[in-house]
Amino acid sequence: MEAEAADSPPGGVKAALSCFSFNQDCTSLAIGTKAGYKLFSLSSVEQLDQVHGSNEIPDVYIVERLFSSSLVVVVSHTKPRQMNVYHFKKGTEICNYSYSSNILSIRLNRQRLLVCLEESIYIHNIKDMKLLKTILDVPANPTGLCALSINHSNSYVAYPGSLTTGEIVLYDGHSLKTVCTIAAHEGTLAAITFNASGSKLASASEKGTVIRVFSVPDGQKLYEFRRGMKRYVTISSLVFSMDSQFLCASSNTETVHIFKLEHLTNNRPEEPSTWSGYMGKMFMAASNYLPAQVTDMMNQDRAFATGRLNFSGQKNICTLSTIQKLPRLLVASSDGHLYVYNLDPQDGGECVLIKTHSLLGSGTTEENKENDLRPSLPQSYAATVARPSTSSASTVPGYSEDGGALRGEVIPEHEFATGPVRLDDENEFPPIILCRGSQKGKTKLS
Repeated sequence: MEAEAADSPPGGVKAALSCFSFNQDCTSLAIGTKAGYKLFSLSSVEQLDQVHGSNEIPDVYIVERLFSSSLVVVVSHTKPRQMNVYHFKKGTEICNYSYSSNILSIRLNRQRLLVCLEESIYIHNIKDMKLLKTILDVPANPTGLCALSINHSNSYVAYPGSLTTGEIVLYDGHSLKTVCTIAAHEGTLAAITFNASGSKLASASEKGTVIRVFSVPDGQKLYEFRRGMKRYVTISSLVFSMDSQFLCASSNTETVHIFKLEHLTNNRPEEPSTWSGYMGKMFMAASNYLPAQVTDMMNQDRAFATGRLNFSGQKNICTLSTIQKLPRLLVASSDGHLYVYNLDPQDGGECVLIKTHSLLGSGTTEENKENDLRPSLPQSYAATVARPSTSSASTVPGYSEDGGALRGEVIPEHEFATGPVRLDDENEFPPIILCRGSQKGKTKLS
């Protein structure tokens, strides 16, 4: 659900956004520009409200918000090896970490924060930012492709396991052990994503013609969808709906595909006695005698619904969300626009474009509009006033005299289902933790 926009995408349209990402439950959109970053609420179709904006960090190329909380993670091209974690409502920096090479992607849920470099993945405990594990045996991953289950009760991690094939490594972010490897595609991977519960994993290869869904944690194939047959495409985003009934894929083409996750049962009613029904039965019967490759192609399900874009070749991301009690398809593009479509969950078909928002010229930051953003976001941090700092001994707001974060400046307790945050002096956030990962596989903290 994140994309780093190219400066000069195919088609000649210059990217207005350097990055853009939907948050974990698709209630918020974050964008990064040369000037800084902005966060928007997605609670209304007609109005796009800006929740927060900052110009303190220029040239942002990664920005990730933790659900609807005030915690945001930012990486800038000015310091591409440094991750900054902010509490934007209080205007304080919680901590910053530096790494041995450029940060390519960041994923987070309520218990884990994942930092992906080209040849390593760092797993942090998000409550105190302690480094739990460094995965060093990662094949070169120049795009930073990885996925983290948003369900913090399992925190599964997925990343490419091969340079030449579409092998996926499934890793347990709790036990910090490899679960299994999945032979997902013949070609190298282009996209991987978990559903909201962490029970399913979807993937697409660089060819972009076939999308597969596997069960977690056993890695068994559940579904296979064919996006197209004639031309290869670059899949730019792949995402499940929150209820896991649909899977949405966007690419560098003008069509967004939505697939429905349902299995046809053998107890279907008899087909009407028509020529087409008879031929359909004959076709399925013949599949029992055809080669496996042909049978697989026949059994692949096509798109349940589609969304037509008025452009192609631009970087874009999609998501499926319920806004004002109706299912919507949302597409954000690198030219700085958000497109909102209606989705018919019963009959599918072509989605209807109902609203286009400018991400660069719309939105307000007035604090008195916060109450308008909150009602549709249950259990969010935005619905609770942040706890005031209890320490007054600081030289900079949000920091103690020794440079560490103040007590109470950690992620608020209502962001976690497991209870309140309790830190003693030994476990408070350090001002900077420098992670130096050597090429030989050793990591040390200073």
